[in-house]
Amino acid sequence: MKAHACLLYDANYDAELLAERMACADRLYEYNLLRPSQVDERTNLLRQLLGKMGEHVCIVSPFHCDYGYNIQVGENFYMNAGCVILDGAQVTFGDNVFVAPHCGFYTAGHPLDVKQRNQGLEYAYPITIGDNVWIGAQVCVLPGVTIGEGSVIGAGSVVTRDIPPHVLAVGNPCHIVRELMDMDR
Repeated sequence: MKAHACLLYDANYDAELLAERMACADRLYEYNLLRPSQVDERTNLLRQLLGKMGEHVCIVSPFHCDYGYNIQVGENFYMNAGCVILDGAQVTFGDNVFVAPHCGFYTAGHPLDVKQRNQGLEYAYPITIGDNVWIGAQVCVLPGVTIGEGSVIGAGSVVTRDIPPHVLAVGNPCHIVRELMDMDR
């Protein structure tokens, strides 16, 4: 698939991609209507939806994504309500990752050229979130970003470039405030 090669691809008119997104939307509809107490049913639907899923995974409804199969989550993963993952490319979350409400992980982007955009073309670059990362509320992670192990991203940040391991980063655009230290324990 062109998206996995980071090439422009037809996201709006390709019949196969439209069918895959529709199948994902149907599963998400089911998932988002389940009661929180229906833990087994919710877990089973997530296992059908996601490409890889560790144990002890909780994704609070509502949750939305494009395909699902491009998402990998590790052990002890928690994502709060209202999160969106546009997974035209791989989105990988490590172990012990905590995501606050209303965050977005967007692998997709569109050409600046209006003719290409009007043809339905887009690109997708992978996003990688390392182990032990905490992402604050309403954070936006853009295509191609890697967030290093043990880092904390402050609420409302727009992450436009890679963040190294073990730092506190905040803002729009997101920038490093300081390294995380023993005093933070």
